[in-house]
Amino acid sequence: MPYLKKTQKSQPLSKIWDIKAQKCGLRHTVFSVNGDEYTGEWLDNKKHGKGTQVWKKDGAIYDGDWKCGKRDGYGTYSILLPETNEYARQYCGGWKNGKKHGYGTYFYSKSAVYEGEWSEDRRSGWGRMYYDNGDIYEGEWMKDKNHGQGIIRFANENWYEGSWKDGKKNGNGKFYYLDKGQLYEGFWVDGVAKCGTLSDFGRDEAPTPTKYPIPKVHLLDTQSVLMETQSAYHDQ
Repeated sequence: MPYLKKTQKSQPLSKIWDIKAQKCGLRHTVFSVNGDEYTGEWLDNKKHGKGTQVWKKDGAIYDGDWKCGKRDGYGTYSILLPETNEYARQYCGGWKNGKKHGYGTYFYSKSAVYEGEWSEDRRSGWGRMYYDNGDIYEGEWMKDKNHGQGIIRFANENWYEGSWKDGKKNGNGKFYYLDKGQLYEGFWVDGVAKCGTLSDFGRDEAPTPTKYPIPKVHLLDTQSVLMETQSAYHDQ
């Protein structure tokens, strides 16, 4: 009498291989279905320890520490330059849970570089940013923007030191016009100077000084006037 053989639902071949592999410890290169490749240490079937990952889609490479399948610790991320077919470092530093975290250096271009603290893949904390145009900002950051106390030195050697908020000058600060030999001390709102005093500063050494020096202010109480004006903006 004929009988029917009970068939079992077959699992995908990739899953069967993965179960048989049960990756743990140091392994040779393991290729993913999408063509990515990883060489390094494993723990409980997850990348854990030292290892190198190569992404097939864009050719990027990460070499460094892993934890539970994610970049965690110290590592270097490099990208493949299509015009030269050579690798260039894009970021080297700390990682946490797969994102840039802690102290690290990011290369936006050959001349634009950030070195400092990161949190959740964003510049946050203290850091120094070199811009393509020659400007340099050094100070506090929050969520990829200048935020807190900081100094920016412009390519023409003028510089500002003071408070920042959301990437703009906000609060009290000083702007040194070294090219003209002047100093502005005052209060900024969203990057615009609202009230303050302008005085001569290093005018004799300035490369392009103003024709005449700035006359002295003859207010009896300059500070009171400035404080009153600042409070008006704070109350808005």
